[in-house]
Amino acid sequence: MTITSIDPSTGETLARLEPTSATQLDAAIEEAFVAYVRWRSVPAPARAALVRALGERVRAEADRLAELVTREVGKIPTEARGEVQEVIDICEFAAGLGRTLPGSLFPSERPDHRLFEQWHPLGPIAVITAFNFPMAVWAWNAALAVVCGDAVVWKPSPLAPLCALELHRIAREVADAHGVPGLFQLVLGGRELGQALADD
Repeated sequence: MTITSIDPSTGETLARLEPTSATQLDAAIEEAFVAYVRWRSVPAPARAALVRALGERVRAEADRLAELVTREVGKIPTEARGEVQEVIDICEFAAGLGRTLPGSLFPSERPDHRLFEQWHPLGPIAVITAFNFPMAVWAWNAALAVVCGDAVVWKPSPLAPLCALELHRIAREVADAHGVPGLFQLVLGGRELGQALADD
């Protein structure tokens, strides 16, 4: 099945894209895992620098991204700009977590000992997003996952592939500039691909 991006206000076809194959999905997951193995050992403040840079890049391209949301999803310009602002806002929040990732200290019954809780990355995180929030929902998940040391595999709605492609391009460029290629992955498809990703 070809993925067709359509302007909902005019019915115009904006683009036709080939979906991700099962082989390509496996490769994306593997590439995310390789990036995760490296990324999880990077200190959280350094991970936060990447997330901060992502937010700054999105801010620099906000008007163009918002225009794309309006064109592909049909949101009015104010709502589209708000969608992009959500991406910027969560990047700022997640970047702050780089120096405050929680953990707990507990009293111990043993002398000269302390008990502590330390959070560890989980691995590649799958994010499956819907048509009505083509950028914000990915960012709400991806920014937090990345600052915590995880890689991200994103499957957007097949109704909004161009929004995903543009935001993903920015994320990949930022990750590449920080020496972490593969940290962000994008796969395109419908329900079957989403199910395969969820089952992985």
